[in-house]
Amino acid sequence: MLGFTFRATILTKCVFRPREDEIEDKNLSKTQLKMTALNEAHRALGGRMIDFGGWDMPVQYPAGTIEEHMAVRTAAGIFDVSHMGEIEIEGPQALELVQHVTSNDASKLADGQIQYTGLTTPEGTFVDDILVHRFSADHYFLCVNASNTDKDFEWIRGHSAGYDTRLENVSSKYSQLAIQGPRAIEIVQTLTDVDLNSINYYWFTRGIVDQAPAIIARTGYTGEDGCEIYFDPAESERIWNRLLEAGKPHGLQPCGLAARNTLRLEAKMALYGNDIDETTTVLEADLGWICKLGKGDFIGRDALAAQKERGLTRKLVGFEVIDKGIARDHNPIYINGEQCGMVTSGSPGPYLKKNIGLAYLPIDQTAVGTRFEIDVRGRRLAAQVVPTPFYKRAK
Repeated sequence: MLGFTFRATILTKCVFRPREDEIEDKNLSKTQLKMTALNEAHRALGGRMIDFGGWDMPVQYPAGTIEEHMAVRTAAGIFDVSHMGEIEIEGPQALELVQHVTSNDASKLADGQIQYTGLTTPEGTFVDDILVHRFSADHYFLCVNASNTDKDFEWIRGHSAGYDTRLENVSSKYSQLAIQGPRAIEIVQTLTDVDLNSINYYWFTRGIVDQAPAIIARTGYTGEDGCEIYFDPAESERIWNRLLEAGKPHGLQPCGLAARNTLRLEAKMALYGNDIDETTTVLEADLGWICKLGKGDFIGRDALAAQKERGLTRKLVGFEVIDKGIARDHNPIYINGEQCGMVTSGSPGPYLKKNIGLAYLPIDQTAVGTRFEIDVRGRRLAAQVVPTPFYKRAK
């Protein structure tokens, strides 16, 4: 998704290249694109706007992707992620429905706790990867990927027959901001009386942020500490500006999609449409920890149990490029002269100063240290499997 020029170990340029399957119609005008409540605020800050899955979104700001990335790793960054979708499931059998459509075990959640999980097909592949928030035993709040919101809602509704539940796509009721980085909690704390340090990782609470009722979650997609805040879109510009003002002394930077992508890749967080989709199973994606076969039946359980029994034939791994050059999404991979896959996500890691990526490799070629080649415009670059995540923040 990203293009860089890499000279030695110095990142010098960043250009975001959206995949064609993320663009619903290349001829969409600005008036046809969906916009978050912060669209004009992004433009006022000089944000470079692109068509991202039918949304008019900032890919980067004048400071550039590398500076945005480094701000999140060393200070803080703020992202408008209001294009993400939200779905609520309520009713006496809300838990049973969540258990039926997802691969993780939601019965383990306490009130105020969050779970990363797969919304799975009968084949054990991904309809989507989502976050499940438990308000109570009969009330769950799902955060889903933007381009999958309608699909996810219809999928869940299509499998809800016989469950005493009420489903609602509440995406239009929420703006969502992600404030990420080692100074993030300190910055957000200036706008709320909620003790943010009392919220553990992957937990959430309700509270007031700059006079607005909000859901405050200790989550993120960058590998850093921070929080994601959901609130009424009408409050968006005021809260955005207040956070920018409060964060300025702490190095807070507005960040776009390009930095979000490089950050999540360094942290080996899967991107739907690149690393996981309806052709990749939960186990192949190296996400066995969200596949709880022992919880009872769920969509895709039989397929996943059978795959686990017979053994995987491929698995998602992380790699570093050894030669000088950058592996990008969709570059072919060769082992012993035979093409055996492609790069699912590839980019320089600005903080790591290495060219990194993810790919599915044959299971007998997934051990750390295994070498292979990547075809980059006719040139074969040497690469090797490395431990992941590439980056892990200090606790």
